[in-house]
Amino acid sequence: MARTPRRLLAGVLPAALVALALLPAGTAQAANIAVNSGFEAGNTTGWSCGAGTEVVSTPVHAGSYALAGTPAGQGTARCSQTITVEPDTDYRLSGWVRGSYTYLGVTGTGGGDRSTWSSGTAWSELAIEFTTGASATSVTIYVHGWYGQPTYHADDIVLDGPGGGDPDPQVPSAPDGLSGQASGSSAAALSWTAPGGTVTGYHVYRDGTRVASTTTTSYTDTGLRAETSYSYTVSAYNSAGESPRSAAVEVTTAPDGGDPGGELPKHVLTGYWQNFYNGAEPLRLADVPTTYDIIAVAFVDAVPGRNGGVDFTLDSGLSEQLGGYTDAQFRADIRTVQARGQKVILSVGGEKGTVWVGDSAAADNFATDMIGLIDEYGFDGVDIDLENGIHPDPMSSALRRIHAAGGEVITMAPQTLDMQSTQNGYFQLALSIKDILTIVNMQYYNSGTMLGCDQQVYAQGTVNFLTALACIQLEGGLRPDQVGLGLPASTRAAGGGYQSPGNVNDALDCLSRGTNCGSFQPDATYPAIRGAMTWSINWDASNGYNFASTVAPHLDRLP
Repeated sequence: MARTPRRLLAGVLPAALVALALLPAGTAQAANIAVNSGFEAGNTTGWSCGAGTEVVSTPVHAGSYALAGTPAGQGTARCSQTITVEPDTDYRLSGWVRGSYTYLGVTGTGGGDRSTWSSGTAWSELAIEFTTGASATSVTIYVHGWYGQPTYHADDIVLDGPGGGDPDPQVPSAPDGLSGQASGSSAAALSWTAPGGTVTGYHVYRDGTRVASTTTTSYTDTGLRAETSYSYTVSAYNSAGESPRSAAVEVTTAPDGGDPGGELPKHVLTGYWQNFYNGAEPLRLADVPTTYDIIAVAFVDAVPGRNGGVDFTLDSGLSEQLGGYTDAQFRADIRTVQARGQKVILSVGGEKGTVWVGDSAAADNFATDMIGLIDEYGFDGVDIDLENGIHPDPMSSALRRIHAAGGEVITMAPQTLDMQSTQNGYFQLALSIKDILTIVNMQYYNSGTMLGCDQQVYAQGTVNFLTALACIQLEGGLRPDQVGLGLPASTRAAGGGYQSPGNVNDALDCLSRGTNCGSFQPDATYPAIRGAMTWSINWDASNGYNFASTVAPHLDRLP
């Protein structure tokens, strides 16, 4: 259930603001020391922002951009900035906001945290004045919405007073040397040379419309039409603003080479095979029913002291439960299930996974080790189930290497919060590898409540939760054949969010045919919706294979 703002706070804030009468002016001239206070860099440079936040071009209070924040689940779409200040000095924090329960505040003043809020559809100014304590050297200013409320907007967030530390740079010049080439039938690979001066990042434009921002001097644009020409330009930006755009380059995509993922059915059932014992039915790999089209072996092991390094060892506890299951038998079972038409992939992450692919060196380690395991065991690909954060650029680079080396099946299993916005790292990763991505099986569980694509709040465990959240991915750029519904196989398989396999079938009908929907009705139908996933095959076995025996036959009857 979504939280509501505490009414006690609403009652005491006006009195608190009265008490904050204008303070005597400080000894130094007041000047705005917040970085990118109007978001005119076109992004959140200088700010630390949580899930659900993005910079938009409308509506704005002034200038060309403003911040938009959409709270979801247990998040408030918070953006904050830590700024150097002087002790025993007067400051004024102000900002323009619109939306339900939008908060502006400051912490670390040395004299108590301060916040204020407003609620309304029109822009209104919020302001707080405070005096720093005798030992204060920095404060953190912030803006956020409230649990379960619609999108808020904020602009021109100003901290007046002495301090700061980052001199305002000059607007950069245009990038030079832009070049591009087709990367298959649905992607274009771009690269360019950085201009001189301070550059925070780059905006990429396709046919005059901005499609991406990146901090590197290369970008792969995905989701394109086959045998189609596109014109690209690139600009540089920093907190002072955006440069002119580069000279244009034209890229023509190759003819259509078919969908990624090898020979798989149009609609597939994916399940996780547990390489450990936790009370669920222990299974040899060859015991997995043929109702499962993709088997994700969970999980690889992180190599200590080597960022991105991974290895795989058959779990001794599982082997003991199975009466002596050996590595040689496991390898033979991979070949057995593959001969039956099933794909076997190696999953990375899980709730306790510690694999980190956050820079180019880690990406190189990860790709090298995964390619080695694929070659050694004969896996068909890789599944990304990292729940400790994702870094889209280095992971995208690694996955492209893995795919080029023979890892044909690439799947992902992000949590619901990771796919609430195209600005989130997981969503960016999915879009950046769209030309080689097989399926995204988002975990529609352990989530509480979330916003759907219609900006309404839905609770886990319902058909609406499945369809309205799948809609975000379908409208956000993924193809329908790349979207799957991930659910727990039983009430014991997850902390919350279990729903009957019949509900899963209803959601698939709603998305593919427009029938058996709940109160949420998608604007379109998606006959190519890819299928479903469950955690896990072992828990499904413990439950009499109720999930597979109910969902798999239904997948065969979809359009």
